[in-house]
Order: sequence, then C-alpha cells, then structure tokens
Amino acid sequence: MVAANPSQADIVGSFLRPDALRQARRDFKAGTIDAAALTTIENEAITDLVAQQKAAGLRVVTDGEFRREFWHIDFLEHLNGIEGYVPEVGYNQQFKGKAAPSYNIRVNGKISFNAAHPFIEHFKFLKQVAEVDGQTIAKMMIPSPTMVLRQEVLANDGSSKLSEFYPALEDFYTDLSAAYRHAVRAFYDAGCRYLQFDDTNWAFLVDVNKQQELKERGIDCQEIASLCTTIINDALQDKPADMVITTHICRGNHASSWLFSGGYEPVAEQLFATNYDGFFLEYDNDRSGDFAPLRHWANNGSKVVLGLVTSKFPELEDGEVLKQRIQEATQYIPLENLCLSPQCGFASTEEGNKLTMGEQWNKIRLICDVAEQVWGK
Repeated sequence: MVAANPSQADIVGSFLRPDALRQARRDFKAGTIDAAALTTIENEAITDLVAQQKAAGLRVVTDGEFRREFWHIDFLEHLNGIEGYVPEVGYNQQFKGKAAPSYNIRVNGKISFNAAHPFIEHFKFLKQVAEVDGQTIAKMMIPSPTMVLRQEVLANDGSSKLSEFYPALEDFYTDLSAAYRHAVRAFYDAGCRYLQFDDTNWAFLVDVNKQQELKERGIDCQEIASLCTTIINDALQDKPADMVITTHICRGNHASSWLFSGGYEPVAEQLFATNYDGFFLEYDNDRSGDFAPLRHWANNGSKVVLGLVTSKFPELEDGEVLKQRIQEATQYIPLENLCLSPQCGFASTEEGNKLTMGEQWNKIRLICDVAEQVWGK
C-alpha cells in the first residue's frame, strides 16, 4: 500500500462538479428525487472522479467534496452543539468577486463529536473505491477547529450565543479540541490514514484590514494565533503514529473570488509550531507574499506543499517557472520536504471556479509532470 504522506504531486481536495451531479442536487432540493437517489448519483460521480484522478497521475485522491455544498459548513453543522443558519450578513458581503451563498454556523450547545457524523460513511465509500489497487491513498478533508473559533470570537455577526453555553472561553476551546480528537479517532477507525484540516483562519489573521478590525475591538492577533496553535495541537495530541494530518491555509475560494490578502510572516512562527505533518500554502500570486516566512518551518520531517498552480483561473502555468519557484523555496526548506499542488480546491462551494473540466485536468497533469521532473517517480 502506498504510504500516507503529502505526495510530491498533491491536491487540496475539491473538484468541479459534473453537470449530472449538479442537476441531481437541484432535483433533490426540489423534491423530485429522494436522498437514496441522490446518494446513488453521488457515488457514481465519485467513482468516476477517482478514476480521473488516477488517470491524471495522482496517487493521492479525494471525493472532490461532491457531497457538500460548502467546504466547511457541511462538516461543522453535524457536530454536536453547532447549527447551520442563514445570517443577515454573511459571506455574501465579504468575497472580492462573486457573492457566496449566505449560510453559516454558530454554537447552540456544548460541543462534541457526533459518533453518527455522516462524513465517516462518506470516507468509507471513498476508501472502498480509491484504495482497491493498493497504489493510491484516500485523503479526507475537514475544516480546522479554528474555523469555529473564528466564527464565534473573531467574526460573529452579533447573533452568537456562545456565552450562554460557555461563560468561560477556556471551556469552549477545550471542548473544541476534544471534539476533534474524537473525530481524528473516528476517521482512523474507519481506515483513514490521510486527513487534512482546511483553515482560512490564519489568512484572516494576516489580512491587514482584519488585523485593524480586531485591534479596534481590543483583540490581539498574536494572542489569537498562539491560541490557534494550542487548540490545534490539543486536537492532534492523540493522533496515531501511522496517520498523517496536514493543513491547507486558504484565503477564501468561491467562484474564483477570494477573501483575504497578506503574506504568512505575521503568523508563521505560530503556524509552524502546530504539529501537522504537512502545510499546504497558497503561493499562486502576489497576495500570498514571498517565501521568507518559510524560515520559521521546523525541520521535524513535515512537508511544505507549495500551491503554485492557481485553481481560480484557466490559464495554464509555465512548467519551467514552477520549477524555478520550487528551487527558490529550497533556500528555506530542503527539496525532499517540498511538494507541489494547486493553490486551493477547484470548487470549495458547489458552484465551482471559473474554468472548464478540461482546464482543471490540464492543471492536475501539469502538477504531476512537474513533480516527476523535479523529484522523479
């Protein structure tokens, strides 16, 4: 069996939804098909997606987030103590580009992991279709616990009920980490050996506009960054030795639009103090800053996955330029600890980014080709 580890040619996770799947989800919402029929169509689409990923040269494959509307909310609202709701002011007013659907999460009780969480069965299906050849590893993506912290403490819309259930914030943070420790164990018991925590919170903290907003509210960004490190490391403390858990630091991704700008320098020390096995970092444009923050990386065997290929736009990158940028990053991190990936997923919401299926797969093949040229098979 291929080892669970960030691959030199890796992916963040989501892929463009095929038309048949998009229609099925519309039909389900309209009540013209039932949940069982939708699941059958999802299963068929995921099975085909796995085959396409393998054909493109990937050895790490995902379900494309084909069962989700949002990359994060679908997981979070199935935790005990968290509910989804329609806010008066939501992501629809924040994205730099097309508005995202207005839907979010909030705490409505004591937080814990739900043993019947549907994502466990979702992973089992992916593993069944992906790992049959022994040459591929199934990767599952879930939002980081810090996404709940951000929504309730840093970016709540005034409707938060957090203080009703957690008069002491320390108890909130403790329960959040504990819920994720149980989630990690549940995925492990289901056979998952490669799990990824997706996280926009670090990008929130490096954005100068958000920093100013927090400062005006009396919130210290450095203290929050250190708190995030603590919450994440507490969540990872019981991780089995043969399980790999990585993180993707996202700057917002909906219909080729984005949320945050800024280099990693303000949070690099705290980020690299987390006990992840790999860090997927967006580096596809000037909004991401330079490679200098990589000097804070701890040489502990973890990998840094350079997101040099944009998932937002169709233009294909120059392979020679990608190789030059990988070489540039070796000023800070040995080549054997570097990998290559898209900067983000291709469809963090079900609408997807503004490129075609063919353009999406051209980018995946480019990543695989460049990785082979740089690191070999």
